[in-house]
Amino acid sequence: MLLTGKKILIGISGSIAAYKSILLVRLLVKAGAQVKIVMSPAAKDFVSPLVLSTLSNNEVLADLSNKNSWANHVQLGRWADVMLIAPASCNTLSKMANGICDNLLMAVYLSATCPVAVAPAMDEDMWHHPATKRNLDLLESYNNRLIPVQNGELASGLFGDGRMAEPEYIFHFLIANYFRSSSLKNKKVIVTAGPTYELLDPVRFISNHSSGKMGYAIAEAFYLQGADVTLVTGPTNQIVNFSAIDVVNVMSSNEMFDAVTVRMDDIDIALMCAAVADYKPVAIADNKIKKKDTNWQLELEKTKDILQFIGDNKKPNQFIAGFALETNNEKENAILKLKNKKADCIILNSLNKDNSVFGADKNKITIIDSLEVAHNFESKSKREVANDIVSFIISKITDEKK
Repeated sequence: MLLTGKKILIGISGSIAAYKSILLVRLLVKAGAQVKIVMSPAAKDFVSPLVLSTLSNNEVLADLSNKNSWANHVQLGRWADVMLIAPASCNTLSKMANGICDNLLMAVYLSATCPVAVAPAMDEDMWHHPATKRNLDLLESYNNRLIPVQNGELASGLFGDGRMAEPEYIFHFLIANYFRSSSLKNKKVIVTAGPTYELLDPVRFISNHSSGKMGYAIAEAFYLQGADVTLVTGPTNQIVNFSAIDVVNVMSSNEMFDAVTVRMDDIDIALMCAAVADYKPVAIADNKIKKKDTNWQLELEKTKDILQFIGDNKKPNQFIAGFALETNNEKENAILKLKNKKADCIILNSLNKDNSVFGADKNKITIIDSLEVAHNFESKSKREVANDIVSFIISKITDEKK
């Protein structure tokens, strides 16, 4: 899991956006994180400590002391890998910026030795007030990271800036800023994903069933290992969860070829996952082709082979991987592709009843390395498959350095 063993301390202040903390805690715990929660007294009016305690599997603290014990704010501030204050109301932001310590949440914040991230939440006029801007500048000068607010419907009924970021965004913000590996730090990676569209006329095209899920998962897996990632993608409904991934949208095989090859001089690892059309129409009609009484024959020509080109022009320190989708003689055809394309490995997909690749959330692969050794993997989610692929490539790169 992404956050196994990571310790995250969540501070919740008095804001209607506190309801989002419920889903955020669930996301973090599901990802393997240990989560503890401290609330301001006002926050208890907006979200139940019992709910948060149940989801986090830890007692929720809100008071410096009760009749029987004292909350050790110093210990809490030293326990966490990162402290997240979400939501941070206008009032709490002001206290944080000016060092006002009048509740347990502020005592923990001022005692924290770990990094601190802040997700503000307030109405638009409060957000744009000069005093708030000053407080935000002060918080950033203290090395706190500010999670951008969103534009949308506010508690006042108005629409504007000041809405707290959604839990999924905050979840991925924490991962991107605090929990990425450094295994591929300073490595530049290019990944292709999705189908290509080869136009027949202004309204029709030749394509395939690729959803892009596998390529997008691989791009994110490389990013989480510390790489600088460029994702060249054909038309899909997928989105990337990390804004630092450079997404290049293309449509045709020619556009994808150009987008990849122009970047190859600076690339350390290239993984060609896209389902690029093998053929395209010789000519594209300017207007919609009308249906006629007679049959219509379509003339096709081969598209440019991206993997072949980058294999033929590979530099000594580059690692190149390709995908092979086979329906028969799977291993033999994959090995042939490995040799012909001069790749360092081929990831074999089998299109059979036990592995419905297109659009599915799972995949079963075999990686064939440069020595033609097959490495078999069990059926897993595409995100887990992506992690396996990236781990395999890291191991190969590491072996080459020894």
